[in-house]
Amino acid sequence: MAGPPVIEIKGLTTTFRIGGREVAAVRDLDLTIAAGETLALVGESGSGKSVTSLSIVGLLPKGIGRIASGRLMLRRKSGETAELQALDNETLRCIRGNDIGMVFQEPLTSLNPVYTIGEQIAEPIRIHLGKSRREAIADAARLLVDVGIPDPQRRVRQYPHELSGGMRQRATIAMALACNPALLIADEPTTALDVTIQAQILDLLAKLQAERGMAMLFVTHNLGVVAEIADRVAVMYAGSIVEAGNVRSVFSHPRHPYTKGLMRSVPQLGEATALKEAGAPLQTIAGSVPSLVDLPPGCAFAPRCPHAIGACTTAFPDLVDTGKGHASRCIRWQEI
Repeated sequence: MAGPPVIEIKGLTTTFRIGGREVAAVRDLDLTIAAGETLALVGESGSGKSVTSLSIVGLLPKGIGRIASGRLMLRRKSGETAELQALDNETLRCIRGNDIGMVFQEPLTSLNPVYTIGEQIAEPIRIHLGKSRREAIADAARLLVDVGIPDPQRRVRQYPHELSGGMRQRATIAMALACNPALLIADEPTTALDVTIQAQILDLLAKLQAERGMAMLFVTHNLGVVAEIADRVAVMYAGSIVEAGNVRSVFSHPRHPYTKGLMRSVPQLGEATALKEAGAPLQTIAGSVPSLVDLPPGCAFAPRCPHAIGACTTAFPDLVDTGKGHASRCIRWQEI
């Protein structure tokens, strides 16, 4: 059962300085995630998913990326509300790892090769909770048990290269959860893993979330993963959310042509073989994602959309409520 909102994002626009001009990588984004709820952020590479998560934790590249407008309100573990976009670096450092945990896509690059697994999990415990090294290492061993790593007393003394890919990702999850954060951001945490380990990691995240009641933002391009783990889904395209709602509603009745295209591009059981035998190609979305430097006027998806009309190219469409918490950024959603 979802609880009160943990993170509320209103009108987020994040820009990057490219070639002497400001380019919006995320435009007018609204998101809310409640305690105990998982929101999946879905879209092709370059759609703005990771930029959204980096905006939340204040890790945009200095001097290049910035939050141009919007509010990001986090309900911290203490119960107080922090406006993340207005905080200085020192306060943000107190929030990262403590109130917000983050799991990155490739565990081998997000772990430091010269420190043991135990030292890396213990670091946020020592910094944010003020525990001694001995206490923090003991907590790290218990966290390894929580994430399903056997023989924790030996593992805390090992280095990242001594663990398998699945174990490394479990260790990064333990590090992200070390201080029991209110919000967990998982940025494509299963992409670098084989399908069997992916399933184990998804089950682990769902189990830990249920036990801890935290909010989770799950960034992915995999619709199968969304169906497995998320309560609600927001579909991004060219920096904007084009459709949002609960997973069952969006998957069964997509109300934006981009979402419909994504759904059709996922082969159903036996479909790939049937198409191959018939000499027909798999379903795809024609064209490619437009450059953020040179977005088309109006709807960014219009050049690829089979339903586009003249009005689609004249004005940027609003994200409108289509009923029962389902929203679409398409002027023809009722026909679609």
